[in-house]
Amino acid sequence: MSMDRSGHGLLTHGKNSEFQNELHESNRADVDMGEECKSSETSSPEKSQEATESESDSWSGSASLVEKSAVEINGDECQAPPEIPLVNKYEMNVDSEQESQSLNTVSVDELGPGVPVKDGKGLFMVPAVGMEFESEEHAYKCYSRYAVMEGFSIRKDFVNKSRVTGTVVSPRFTCYRQGYRPSKHTMNTRKPRKETRTGCLAHMTIAWQPYGKFCVTNFENKHNHEFVNPSTAHLLPSQKRLAFAEAVEADLASSSGVDGVPKLGMGFESEDHAYEFYNSYAGKVGFSFRKDYVNRSKIDGAVVSRRFTCFREGFRQKDKRDLNIKRPRKETRIGCLAQLVISRQSDGSYRVTNFEEKHNHELVAACQIRMLRSQKQLVAAQIAEGNAIEGRKIQLKSAYEVSCNSIGDCVDHEYDPVDQRSKLISKCTREMRDGEAEKIQQYFQSKKVKNPSFFYAIQLDADNQIANIFWTDAKMVMDYSDFGDVLCFDTTYRISEDCHLFSPFVGVNHHKQMVIFGAALLYDETVDSFKWLFQKFLEAMSGKKPKTILTDQDEIVSEAISSILPDINQRVCVWHVYQRALKQLSHMFIGSPPFVNDLLSCFFDLEEEEDFIASWNHMMDLHGLWGNEWLNKIFETREQWAIAYKRHIFCADIKSVQLRGSFILNLKKYLKSDSDVLSFLKQLGKMVNDWHYNELEANYDMSQNMPKLMGDVILLKHARDAYTPRIFELFQQEYETCLNIVVNQCIENGSLLEYKVSIYGQPREYTVSYNLSNNTVCCSCMKFEFIGMLCSHALKVLDYSNIRLLPSQYILKRWTREARV
Repeated sequence: MSMDRSGHGLLTHGKNSEFQNELHESNRADVDMGEECKSSETSSPEKSQEATESESDSWSGSASLVEKSAVEINGDECQAPPEIPLVNKYEMNVDSEQESQSLNTVSVDELGPGVPVKDGKGLFMVPAVGMEFESEEHAYKCYSRYAVMEGFSIRKDFVNKSRVTGTVVSPRFTCYRQGYRPSKHTMNTRKPRKETRTGCLAHMTIAWQPYGKFCVTNFENKHNHEFVNPSTAHLLPSQKRLAFAEAVEADLASSSGVDGVPKLGMGFESEDHAYEFYNSYAGKVGFSFRKDYVNRSKIDGAVVSRRFTCFREGFRQKDKRDLNIKRPRKETRIGCLAQLVISRQSDGSYRVTNFEEKHNHELVAACQIRMLRSQKQLVAAQIAEGNAIEGRKIQLKSAYEVSCNSIGDCVDHEYDPVDQRSKLISKCTREMRDGEAEKIQQYFQSKKVKNPSFFYAIQLDADNQIANIFWTDAKMVMDYSDFGDVLCFDTTYRISEDCHLFSPFVGVNHHKQMVIFGAALLYDETVDSFKWLFQKFLEAMSGKKPKTILTDQDEIVSEAISSILPDINQRVCVWHVYQRALKQLSHMFIGSPPFVNDLLSCFFDLEEEEDFIASWNHMMDLHGLWGNEWLNKIFETREQWAIAYKRHIFCADIKSVQLRGSFILNLKKYLKSDSDVLSFLKQLGKMVNDWHYNELEANYDMSQNMPKLMGDVILLKHARDAYTPRIFELFQQEYETCLNIVVNQCIENGSLLEYKVSIYGQPREYTVSYNLSNNTVCCSCMKFEFIGMLCSHALKVLDYSNIRLLPSQYILKRWTREARV
């Protein structure tokens, strides 16, 4: 009696016809085949296509595959029929190399059917008609192992069940490329799935026997498609299912997850439990993740499967609205494939069905992990539980300790903070308040105990009273070693009108953020006091001198610098001059808003001498200020402070950083009018910690996000990879300007080329010299010399000369991502 009622007959080979007749007779005697039927759910082509063609990693139907602990198919579970001899070619007298021959080099066709073969996971059989199995699951495993070795995937195509007992009578396993997909499924689909079915006829059919085993009744091993490579065989759907089943067994047999690393088959009580576990793992490794997609049950809405991906997964879709955005969002997605997929099991728990560990980007450092988005959410949850204050303390402390511990002890600790050798010969010009000296000394001694790298020095006056104090710490020393080429010494702030002078040493880091190198409290403002201060500063900084120092218009300070630091460039800080203008011209700032804009433009915007003088004269005429003595005086000294002059002196564009938010303005946020010196020092420490944390945030943002390019330009890509995001934004603005620059003239003198360039439609010309022999370029605007970044005029000449990569000598390390290295 035929066992196939829908055109899928259980065909037998001629040599086994007698065996098949006996099998049919046995089935007819024991089970009424007329009472058998196929499950409508599995026999329907549409249902079969929908259920079996899916290659989702969230296959959870393999629970039955893990009922037994033995995963490998051994001789007891997979037996050959009597007429096929069990010949194990590996038991023959061959050398050890042949014994360890891998499956990638052994062909099933060479071995022949029914021969036991050993792969990396154990012994299995090449299927053959008449082969017997202990159960349907064992047959599936054996055929799956064989399929993986060959390079194809299998699925369960249909199953016949007994109407009497409901037990499986005759299942069929087919190649996953069997049949064809119905055309009606793709008619209304915008993005149809890729066609995988090719009508392959390869399959294996088994039938239940009266003695309890399953026997192969039909086996077709010919395929009409190519097999996959051995290196990608693990991606086959049936192999994933088999691997998942084995992983579940391993998870049940051992206590998995002890090391905190996800594993295939790992179980979780709930989706939230899986999220917390993966978040903990991501925090240890150094990446952030997000919930990518979720499949929910149409019956109860419960999560059937969920995928967590690295937050840099995929690519951002192009949006036409981006063309009108002046400052587009930074690019974060770079196609990372790291992910974790969980699927719900029959008992309501969840198991890992897919885990990809590798990332295609660098992971963040340990000190930046708390800045990861998924970790911030965890911190927010802790804050909601009442840990906000304690969490903040830990955060700031760890940020500071990580920075300091990374450089070790940067200064000599074996020193006496009280400098007996450099006492003043006279009494200090300002006296301390009652008890102030004790408070200051106790504060600095406690800092020294907590952090041995903390450095402070005290200068005494003729009466052995504290006259001046200087201090720095290891983080400040490290900042100076990296960004101490430009130093701004501020002498414009007093804690109170009748009290001492607070004088910080500040600079600019590679993110164009303010950094502090050290500070001083001065109760005496003589030349000797400032000389002592600069000597102690150099001592703490191991003798390293800055290239440029910016100060206020103070003759005493200038004299001390010339004595202690005679070989460095001095400039008057334009920000300090502007701060004095706020005091001298306060009535103008209140009553005339246009005057504020004109004055700001003269101080900070004009880089050409002609423009500066013309704008200054226009401001004086417009507001009637020719009689103002202070303005006339500072104009006479304009070459000392105006940015249009001394362009050859490198200043690291510190004026723009001060303009965005000066040190003093930020410090005032932390102070009250009645603050004493101890409160001042504590609040200063909080502000410095905030600065350090801001840099950590910028470093994290730099490691995770890439600035958006204005176009597919090789030069911009090269610059983006080198510069920090903030510096690259400025560089890209210069490049955008260079697109509107025209070359008016080129004079050749051997290897030296001299170009005359100008912005289209503007009369002013700039002279750019380009040397072919050493690939150097120099512009008359001297922007590179002054700021450390090539100007638009020089970029135009490089482009005109077919230079597509930024010359290395014009990429200052202090502006790069590797500035700290």
